Amino acid sequence: MNASCQCGAVSFKTPTPKPLALYICHCHDCQRQTSSAFGTSAIFPRFTLPDAELLSCYKRATSLGQTLFCYFCKQCGTRLIHSTPDKNVVAVKGGCIEGLDWRTAIHIWTKSAMVPIPEGSEAYSEDSGNTKYGSVQEALDQPVGLTG
Repeated sequence: MNASCQCGAVSFKTPTPKPLALYICHCHDCQRQTSSAFGTSAIFPRFTLPDAELLSCYKRATSLGQTLFCYFCKQCGTRLIHSTPDKNVVAVKGGCIEGLDWRTAIHIWTKSAMVPIPEGSEAYSEDSGNTKYGSVQEALDQPVGLTG
C-alpha cells in the first residue's frame, strides 16, 4: 500500500498489501496526538524506515512502561509510524495510507470515546488484548531493531 506524509516529502510502500490489523483508538493519548476524537493505526510487519534524513523521532513512555518511538516528517510534522522495541510489528498511522477499508477496524479504549462507536463494530472499553496476527504471530513477536 502507498503511504505518505501531508507534504509528500516522506513516502513509502507498506511491506504487505494489506495490514495485519486495523485499530481506531479512543484513548486520551491518541486524542492529544491527533488533536481529534481518536487515532487510527494499521499494523504491519516491521520494515525499513523511509529516508531517515526526512524523519524525526519523538519518544514517550507507554502506559505499560515501554518506550514508544513516534516517527514524523521533519517538514510537515505528520506522524507516520509508531514502534516499540519488543515487537516486530509497527503501527502506520492510518491517515497516511491510501485505500484502507476501515469497516473491520477494532475500536479500543472506547471508555474515553468522544464520538459514538458504529453499531456492530468490534469494540473494547480498554485495550483489546487482541494482538494475534495469525500464523506469523511467533515471528512478529520477536524483538528486532527498526532500521533506517
